[in-house]
Amino acid sequence: MMQPAPLLARLHAVRKRYGKVTALADIDLSVAAGQVLALLGPNGAGKSTAISLLLGLLHPDAGEVTLFGASPQHTTTRQHIGVMLQHATLPATLKVRELIDLTRSYYPTPHDLETCARIAGVADLLDRRYGKLSGGQQRRVQFALAICGRPALLFLDEPTTGLDIDARRAIWASIRAHVADGGAVLLTTHYLEEAEALADRVAVLGGGSILTEGSVADICARIGQRRIRCLSAQVPEALTRWPGVIEARRDGPRIEIITDAAEAVLRRLLAEDADLSELEVERAGLTEAFLQLTGSGPAAAAPIREAA
Repeated sequence: MMQPAPLLARLHAVRKRYGKVTALADIDLSVAAGQVLALLGPNGAGKSTAISLLLGLLHPDAGEVTLFGASPQHTTTRQHIGVMLQHATLPATLKVRELIDLTRSYYPTPHDLETCARIAGVADLLDRRYGKLSGGQQRRVQFALAICGRPALLFLDEPTTGLDIDARRAIWASIRAHVADGGAVLLTTHYLEEAEALADRVAVLGGGSILTEGSVADICARIGQRRIRCLSAQVPEALTRWPGVIEARRDGPRIEIITDAAEAVLRRLLAEDADLSELEVERAGLTEAFLQLTGSGPAAAAPIREAA
């Protein structure tokens, strides 16, 4: 029998309040070796508070927080993590190689400079000053700093914001390689297709509580929605008025429909458009599940519409 993967980080019955506002309400959350956990939720759901607790930046009002089985405040535990936050302030006058070397010095067995640069795709930036880089280039440097210490656990907060497609794919490949080597990642992202492409497990936070948790397939299976794609002369604006149609839009030459009454919508499509072709029906994805679970608007989902 296979042994379960060791837990690297854990929140157990954790509660955190800010005055009268409950940020986290007795939640349980864990990250195991060899997996990507995507922590999702609308703004104000409690994601930042959960991460700050695991990093030892905050103390819980109740419950237990452990990192590698110990307190997150211990220096030895912090030597096994890498962190890439959504907003980072780094010395603008330092060169990229100087930033990487400085960060490497905090770890007992870091990657060498060349390996860090290769993994993060910043080899061409090493002699440039950080403050002269574009936003996307700075994000790649921040990823290099996060991985340079050979961390067992990576905290990645919106890691691909501002990156072009090639840079995003390179980061995804590095994340997958890190996990394949036995590392773990706690990922927050507003790009739900990114979470769908990378995550082994997903936890959806809302109002300080875990709304649902499981694999992407498990979570998508809990909602009854389907996605229909086809070539059709129908107008999306008209389709949104049909019973059972939640959303309709044009995706290039195709019509894409999200529905919770797939059979009825399919029958009507076929009856009203004799030339309909290239019909596909599949279970709705993580974006639709997220919206149904949280009641968020489409903007909150921010899908990136890119193949993994």
